[in-house]
Amino acid sequence: MSFEQIIFYIFSAILVAAAVGVITVRNPVHAALFLVMCFITTSALWLLLEAEFLAITLVLVYVGAVMVLFLFVVMMLDINIAKMREGFTGYLPLGALVAGGTIAVMWYVANNDYFNLTNMPPPERLAADASNTRMLGEQLYTTYVYPFEIAAVILLLAIVAAITLTLRHRTGTRYQKIDQQVRVKRDERVRMVKMESEERK
Repeated sequence: MSFEQIIFYIFSAILVAAAVGVITVRNPVHAALFLVMCFITTSALWLLLEAEFLAITLVLVYVGAVMVLFLFVVMMLDINIAKMREGFTGYLPLGALVAGGTIAVMWYVANNDYFNLTNMPPPERLAADASNTRMLGEQLYTTYVYPFEIAAVILLLAIVAAITLTLRHRTGTRYQKIDQQVRVKRDERVRMVKMESEERK
């Protein structure tokens, strides 16, 4: 067994243990920290696959931004753990169905010739200074440009839907009216007041 295989099995074991910890721990803050560990070990595995761009992106975007935001939200919210875990076993059939579907898709991808290494570009296209970032960009914005755009639209719709569902209008709260602020004129903001001078005694 080579050194690279040993490192792979070590990080894979840590990844599986952290993934189990995400769904088994009682404290949501600990679950978020386990998820951070999952992302870090996944980025290490991507480094072993020489996918440096994806590894750095995973650490910077998810660990550095998304999970930090999750931690702040979870720590600031007063979550009732006992109430949240009520009826947890009722979702086990749905969870098992989703897990089975995910495993089936992964098995299909691993055993399908379409996703095999034979579909890689020929060696003459791979220059000596070629990087996986350039190859990823070429595939993403040429071959898969339409799925990429569709995914972007779906994410935009999800953001708009989340804002719409969580938007609450409170009575008595004053909001900015940007259109009125932009159209304001000098006479509406400045008022000249004439006052008679007073002598100091």
